[in-house]
Amino acid sequence: MADPAATARAYRLLFDQVLVRTDPERAHRQAFAAIRAAGPVLGRLDRLGVRPAGEPVDALGLIFPNVLGLAAGFDKNAVGIDGLGALGFGHVEIGTVTGEPQPGNPQPRLFRLPVDRAIVNRMGFNNHGAEVVAHRLAARARRLGLDRLDSRGRPRPVLGINIGKTKVVPEDDQAAVEADYAKSTRLLAPYADYLVVNVSSPNTPGLRTLQSVEKLRPLLEHVRATADTVTRERVPLLVKIAPDLADDDVHAVADMALAIGLDGIIATNTTVGREGLRSHPHDVAEIGAGGLSGAPLRDRAADVMRLLRGRVADRMTLIGVGGITTVEDARERLDAGADLLQGFTGFIYEGPLWARRIAQGVASRPTRARADGGE
Repeated sequence: MADPAATARAYRLLFDQVLVRTDPERAHRQAFAAIRAAGPVLGRLDRLGVRPAGEPVDALGLIFPNVLGLAAGFDKNAVGIDGLGALGFGHVEIGTVTGEPQPGNPQPRLFRLPVDRAIVNRMGFNNHGAEVVAHRLAARARRLGLDRLDSRGRPRPVLGINIGKTKVVPEDDQAAVEADYAKSTRLLAPYADYLVVNVSSPNTPGLRTLQSVEKLRPLLEHVRATADTVTRERVPLLVKIAPDLADDDVHAVADMALAIGLDGIIATNTTVGREGLRSHPHDVAEIGAGGLSGAPLRDRAADVMRLLRGRVADRMTLIGVGGITTVEDARERLDAGADLLQGFTGFIYEGPLWARRIAQGVASRPTRARADGGE
């Protein structure tokens, strides 16, 4: 029978002694290929003594197999959804997908800060584009049919689709931005359990300016209207925001989301800040620009969650992401107001059984009062 604690220790040793010496983007490709190839075996983890991951969660009008999902950025092109679900993720958010295919920023563009259990990326929305991803999702839908359960009666992961702006579309041309997001919406919304508008990556020039309520509201309304024309059932729509917003701006986004009937907010994306890092300043400076994720983001992401929950009360689903590494981190984020959680960097540093460990750990937590947040 597998010993999850021993497996976790072995993975950390492997990461710190071997994987840390491998180019991060290459290591990601190799690990993801292994996950996809091992899909049938991963689907039988329960036979190896690995317990099912967590308890179901009712949110966004959907039943999530458990509280923890994989954040956008790992499976950009919808090539490993079910293998990732077999690892224990209750939902998998693919993307970010853009209207047009794009190679992303020049390499190197992915960096580790092992001392901080953090990652810096400036990938730049590298992806195959909405048309290719839509064809891939259509093939998956034909293969799986409409059944929400796999062949052994277990719930499949909920599928989130995260869409962003194509780099060449000027951010100051609102009509062009809306048309770009609308293309992705038309192609991808029919396959989404929920849809996310990403306006918070720091790696597409000008993208974060779309977080201003004046630009964000008409964009979200346009995406909402477009999605409704291509789906038979209403697809929940969320927006993903940055941790670097001022508190007043977090409140403004929350108020706008309530006003237009948005289904949820994901908080937060990566940060451009570098405060409080333990890594040598020379190493940090050498890496340069990009979004920081991982443990250093935990406190600010939790603060943003409290601000949001204090503003929206129970009228909206909130997904907490950013700096969640341990079961205690996950419990604290739920207590701060999150209905669901996501991870990415924790998965990279903690290994293949991390999702199950987190989902099981929070499922057994005592019920505690949700944080008020306040203003």
